[in-house]
Amino acid sequence: MRTVRALVALLLALLPATVGTADANPPKPFIWTTVWATSAHQPSKAFVANWAESGFTNQTVRQVVRVSDGGLTTRVRLTNRYGTTPLAVAGATIARSAADGAIDPDSVQNLTVGLAPSFRIAPGADLVTDPAMLSLAPLESVTITLYLAEPTGPATQHAQSFATTYRANGDHRADATAAAFTETSQSWYYLTGVEVANVAPPRSALVAFGDSITEGVGSTGNSDNRYPDELAERLAAAGIPRAVLNEGIGGNRVTVDSSWLGDSARTRFRHDVLDQPGVGTVIILEGTNDIGLSSGVTAVDTVVDVSPEQLITTYRELIGQARAAGLRVLGATLPPFGDSPYFNDAAENKRLAVNEWIRTGGEYDAIVDLDAALADPTDPHRLAPAYDSGDHLHPNDAGYRTMAATVDLTDIR
Repeated sequence: MRTVRALVALLLALLPATVGTADANPPKPFIWTTVWATSAHQPSKAFVANWAESGFTNQTVRQVVRVSDGGLTTRVRLTNRYGTTPLAVAGATIARSAADGAIDPDSVQNLTVGLAPSFRIAPGADLVTDPAMLSLAPLESVTITLYLAEPTGPATQHAQSFATTYRANGDHRADATAAAFTETSQSWYYLTGVEVANVAPPRSALVAFGDSITEGVGSTGNSDNRYPDELAERLAAAGIPRAVLNEGIGGNRVTVDSSWLGDSARTRFRHDVLDQPGVGTVIILEGTNDIGLSSGVTAVDTVVDVSPEQLITTYRELIGQARAAGLRVLGATLPPFGDSPYFNDAAENKRLAVNEWIRTGGEYDAIVDLDAALADPTDPHRLAPAYDSGDHLHPNDAGYRTMAATVDLTDIR
């Protein structure tokens, strides 16, 4: 019965949006919404070792993600955005996840493009697969497996996934178990989105846009405790499930492009926010690295002095772009980072000035005051010990839950 329903959903999803009747209330078309996403960046060095710079040859890569909302049929977004040669995908599957890299064999579906089981992605391009006959529930885990027979060269990646990715030699795209997958990493490769089709109008998606605090540094791996995950759980528990998309990159800056820490917020905002189907709200939480890398921490990346005025100018650009696209824009204050390598008097003065503008400038539709929520009551320049992952910069699981709880659900469109 599930296969029949999925087939019907697939056929409906492929119908043109103009199909209808002469009735006063014609059937509504299916609409695609992104329900899981991550930000792609260059195949460069990372905070943790991975396979991006070496790429893949005659290997299978298995990646497990948890969607934040559900739908009747599913497709996958892949990218070769930072590749210099065509990416050949010899075969790919999608399936419901089981434990430790295994999959439910009864749910396996081939991913095709133009109904072809193998396909190429041009350098610099993204690609969306055909719809697969797989319905998903909110907060369900799904596994995407790519067989890469030809040498890929360096791989477009998301370096810090806080989720295990599996690699096997040879073609194991449909293996039910993970026995052949003897290598692991904590990064995602070529995968940037999972989309589902639902009857219109679905609840609009929310993009959490930011740096490592959005990405989830400091959270427990393979536990989906990043703040966007916690927010998706909170929405589902409130009976209003919707997609919450994590578009954070560790070390990312608002104003500075980096081969290691990703394109700047200004550069990637269209790709990661405006081009996502079904988005209605964005939360902007970024600027900590611009401040922290204004001086001193040369081991992380190039030092570029950035002023509060430069940050505010770019925030205004992002707000304007989002508004022009019909999005509601929430501004999050920058959490404290006292006692971290970023902290000094000049950096703290910049953080306080930016937060004052976010709170009082009147330019965001609403404010998410993470600074107030996470600060130590006895020393507001520091994270509260109960929320500190230990590096005095990133929250722990409890801190990320508090961040999600700070969002007023009525502010989400």
